[in-house]
Amino acid sequence: MSASVEIIEVAPRDGLQNEKVEVSTADKIALIDRAFAAGCRKVEVTSFVNPKLVPRMADAEAVMAGILPRHGEKTLIGLALNVRGAERALAAGCNQINYVCSASDGFARRNQNATAAELVAGAADVARLVRQAGKPLAISITTSFGCPFDGEVPPDQVMAVFEAVLRLDPYEIGFADTIGCGVPSQVTDLLGRARALSKTVKLRCHFHDTRNTGIANAVAAVAAGVDYLDASIGGVGGCPFAPAATGNVATEDLVYAFDRMGIRTGLAIDRLIDTAHWLSGVLGKPVPSALNRAGVFPAKALNG
Repeated sequence: MSASVEIIEVAPRDGLQNEKVEVSTADKIALIDRAFAAGCRKVEVTSFVNPKLVPRMADAEAVMAGILPRHGEKTLIGLALNVRGAERALAAGCNQINYVCSASDGFARRNQNATAAELVAGAADVARLVRQAGKPLAISITTSFGCPFDGEVPPDQVMAVFEAVLRLDPYEIGFADTIGCGVPSQVTDLLGRARALSKTVKLRCHFHDTRNTGIANAVAAVAAGVDYLDASIGGVGGCPFAPAATGNVATEDLVYAFDRMGIRTGLAIDRLIDTAHWLSGVLGKPVPSALNRAGVFPAKALNG
């Protein structure tokens, strides 16, 4: 088991993109400020997608304009579904691009109006653009653990996408459990296959806690040598194009588990819990994380 793991905060993007409440640009910027204040070094700040399809991300450029003066030296990740999205993200000042592929055709069509093979082909154009800009490229493979439309996704099918995008020499490749259906044995299997193919590419996992397997999957990923884990303060999140895809695994819940295991995250759990409470007020409802309800044990806050 690794002695440390880095958590990428995704609440400003994946956490808010499917909320019924429209969160103001100012509150999105405040959330990003709070994430960095808690010790995050990488934040997925927004997505550059068609605002008609994902209206909660319509203010992507405004969010970037608000955070760049204070956090320009941090890793500000912009999600893109195509070349146009990557162009917008780079123009807005994002210094890492996260391009999305899919392991299944059913989700690829609904999320990006393309086949899985077409998304892999599009990755080459995005990689060329990002490389010319001198920025690192991350590629996320959605539905790596199962698809809401196609059902089971065989690991060989996932790894075929991994091998194809690996040829583009990205900085990082991630496996995403889009609907929270994965279990630890799948995590171990996919990460083992990936590391056998490349010792150098950074590996990331993105888990949803839809079926209460998020923490177990995250621990399995760390045991398998993952470099980064996505998580969302408060456990908020979901996908507009994936039915019943509930919240991401909560950042504070992960940090609590890792703190107790002696695995360093560098994150201050008291600040994360405080932000989860604040986010509950912004959204007008309790956030789903366990730490938001129960707090830490023992009662004195543990800092990562």
